[in-house]
Amino acid sequence: MDVVVSRLFSLFVLLTLTTNIFVVAQAQEAANCVNCHKEQVEQWKISDHAKAMDHATDSSVLGNFEKATITHFTQTSYFFKNGGDFFAKLTEAGVTTTYPITYVFGHYPLQQYLVETQNGQFQVFPFAWDARDEKEGGQRWYPNYSSEDIATNDRLHWKQPLQNWNGMCADCHSSGLTRNFDTDSLSFNSQFDEINVSCKSCHGEMLSHADVKYSEFEKNEGNHYRLSEPADEFHKSSGTTLTNTSPTLSRNEQKSLGKWLLKEGNRIATWHEEKDGEFVPASRDNSFMDTCFACHSLRSALTDGIRPQQPFLDQFSPSLLLSPLYFADGQIREEVYVYGSFLQSRMYEAGVNCNDCHNPHSMKLKIEGNGLCLQCHSVATYQGKIHSRHAESEGANQCINCHMPSRTYMGADARRDHSFSIPTPQVSAITGSPNACLNCHNKDNAWVSKQLTKWYGRDSTLSSIEKDYVSLMHGDSFSNQAILRIAHSASLPVIKRATAITMLPLTNQPLSNKDLRHFIQSNEPLIRLAAAQAGRALPLHERMKSYVKLLDDQYRAIRIAAANNLIGSDKKSKSFKSALSELTLSNKVSQWRGEGSLNQSLVEYQLGNVGQAEVLLKQGVRVDPYFEANYINLAELYRTQHKTQLEKQILLNGTENMPESDLFNYALGMFYIRNQEKPTAITYFKKATELAPDNPQNWYIYALALDSIGETETGISILKNVIITPPDSSLVKLGLSLSRKLGDDASTLFFQSKIRQ
Repeated sequence: MDVVVSRLFSLFVLLTLTTNIFVVAQAQEAANCVNCHKEQVEQWKISDHAKAMDHATDSSVLGNFEKATITHFTQTSYFFKNGGDFFAKLTEAGVTTTYPITYVFGHYPLQQYLVETQNGQFQVFPFAWDARDEKEGGQRWYPNYSSEDIATNDRLHWKQPLQNWNGMCADCHSSGLTRNFDTDSLSFNSQFDEINVSCKSCHGEMLSHADVKYSEFEKNEGNHYRLSEPADEFHKSSGTTLTNTSPTLSRNEQKSLGKWLLKEGNRIATWHEEKDGEFVPASRDNSFMDTCFACHSLRSALTDGIRPQQPFLDQFSPSLLLSPLYFADGQIREEVYVYGSFLQSRMYEAGVNCNDCHNPHSMKLKIEGNGLCLQCHSVATYQGKIHSRHAESEGANQCINCHMPSRTYMGADARRDHSFSIPTPQVSAITGSPNACLNCHNKDNAWVSKQLTKWYGRDSTLSSIEKDYVSLMHGDSFSNQAILRIAHSASLPVIKRATAITMLPLTNQPLSNKDLRHFIQSNEPLIRLAAAQAGRALPLHERMKSYVKLLDDQYRAIRIAAANNLIGSDKKSKSFKSALSELTLSNKVSQWRGEGSLNQSLVEYQLGNVGQAEVLLKQGVRVDPYFEANYINLAELYRTQHKTQLEKQILLNGTENMPESDLFNYALGMFYIRNQEKPTAITYFKKATELAPDNPQNWYIYALALDSIGETETGISILKNVIITPPDSSLVKLGLSLSRKLGDDASTLFFQSKIRQ
């Protein structure tokens, strides 16, 4: 273990020209933080941030390494110690290998362990330690994929890129992390400043701040001053805890902090700031949350590493509220890390930020129970049976159980939805989204609807536009104009409006500059980002109007999205070249996984660099051998070049690596169809339907291929068996066409009846 750590830092020494100064400076910065901010440091020590990552030692390792064994499907792991070092002996695919445990990763509810599989490349071991109390089912070894047998040829296998620490996890668990993935050697030389999430992760470089002498604060009272008793009380009342023994903020900075005030007669507090000695309602600058969002969001990195206090959209492109990440009503579905849910909330819209509920250093809740919400919500209105219709002794009386329902990830990690939504049984009944009421009651949505109507006179608080949004996200058919009405609605949260805009290309209806111009000129960055992403639905000549202005947008994420949709426009402007360079960099920093190579290959192909596109696709296959898209696109590239044998070989290679992939069987079927080997093609199409029976396209091409060799009746019979309610329109239309071709009246009537459903 120590050898690995020494090598990591010795590489850092070689790569840093001012290493000695840098290391001393970092140590001095950390020491100054502790010396001047002892209370905050003590709070940080109990935070998840402090325990985000550590060296594997007796004090940090929580798992049982006393000759413990766990077997999960075809994997067996034996955990043991040798002196002060920790090891895991893993048997899989008939091979047993012993791995030194280098680092611990996190601490609760699961602690994971990192193994160096190649020089400088660390992978997440397939078994974690469940750190919960034994009464909660914890204190055991736990497979990362509890219900699956992840084979060595699975993209989720622990040695593959999706389980790689350097690329997937490191930037949010260590301070000052850079991945440093070399696209020539396909290897990492990752570095970090501090092993866990330290002061620097949120506050950035503070060396100049640390150099200021305390006496200078006392002298320069015009800008900074030692807190007097009244000022101390001011900060206590605004929810900010400061001592009166250390220099803090300027008077102007203190005034800008403001406070939440619940005025008499109001049900909910509003944000106020001091003006002329009085507190008046004001908007609140919460831009600091960009630093929080850098890690607490599902996003794509645009640069290498995280730079605290730089705008979120200058470093990342966030995932919006799309399926399968979110349910149709915006509730969390997959592991999406708060950002997308919180931006939907009325709390966010009102100016609430993370620190209003969480201590900024310990990250713990400031108050347990309903008291946290009652900081701003009137006790008379919201506490007790008057609001919840449940006794205070019942769990349903807790605000979070109705408005922040949790979902459990990795079998042990319960995370709460931060959209602060209201249960809506009619939406849950239609879309399958969760209903918090049913977490406690063994009933159905119809029962919930009756209860809510009895209590409140209605079972939904959704407006008509909110219902339209849910229908859109549920997959109902909408025209461009209907989607644009949703996107223009000022009553919807910005992130929902942005999500609606990104749905425009899916209608396959052309857009005009007039349709998107309002969004392109919006003051809301997420709206502009969505417009940039939707730009592919604009005909090329329409993109050359308002859309090109996005190349000069304030934020990198927007410039990159615009550049991606302007490739091929023959645009040679300086703005396009600059944004294209940023796009290329964003793809390069992700080339440790298959998507990075794939995305850049598409860029190069559109630029006419076919040879470079081929190189990138081959690289993607090497780096991420169980990612289908690079094989499929490489085969398609060879097809366009009439390199038939290379096309066939790459598809066969993909099928050999991933024999359970319906995509490869479909692609091979198409290959043999084009080469007039129809019987062989049909065997692959049939295999594709067996592997992915829920994909209508597999059945469509299978039936069509059967018709091409004169087995039309068989094709019709297959289509009848797979058509369900609601029927897929493409399958119904094909069945109707084939039935009419044979003059099969009974089958024709069958498919006609399905059209009417």
